[in-house]
Amino acid sequence: MRVGVIDYGAGNLQSVLNTLEATGVQGYLVSTPADLEGLTHLILPGVGTFGDCASKLRAQGLDASICRWISADRPFLGICVGYQVLFEQGEEDPDVPGLGVFKGSVVRFRVDNLKVPHMGWNDVQLSDLTDKIWSGMGAHPFFYFVHSYYPQPIDAELIAATCTYGVPFAAAVRRGNLIATQFHPEKSQKLGVQLLKNFVTLF
Repeated sequence: MRVGVIDYGAGNLQSVLNTLEATGVQGYLVSTPADLEGLTHLILPGVGTFGDCASKLRAQGLDASICRWISADRPFLGICVGYQVLFEQGEEDPDVPGLGVFKGSVVRFRVDNLKVPHMGWNDVQLSDLTDKIWSGMGAHPFFYFVHSYYPQPIDAELIAATCTYGVPFAAAVRRGNLIATQFHPEKSQKLGVQLLKNFVTLF
């Protein structure tokens, strides 16, 4: 097993690597398409803006490689902005297209008297309690969030978990061997470690 963690100049790289290590797995940084050789799993962490992430992935030639990886249904985990950038466009940077893996857009919270960003612990409602990616977490696990924007998938069947912060939003999507989350597993302590453990062992 070789788990790659994409390095586009931002993201909680060390935190992700440390959380992987807590599962007994070593992570390998990926900054070029050639670095994907020999990997079994791929993680795209996210910190920063939608446009910055998408632009840097394109500049490094990783955008097409990520899309091919996902198209081949190889194990993939997207985190926060690494989840958002899988969609077609984002209000944060409307002139920069996303990777377009999923149809839909990323929008800003627009609820009066709501503090933005959404920051801190919140519970999520799982769409399928039998999905083994959630094994060992209970029906309403709490995860750590830091975000001002959230994806709105066109295909509601992709939604694997929802969270409510002023409005309900898609906290995670699932398709095949892909899981992408708005919350940060690497900041979510025990349940975050469990999620990464499930990711690297189930696929």
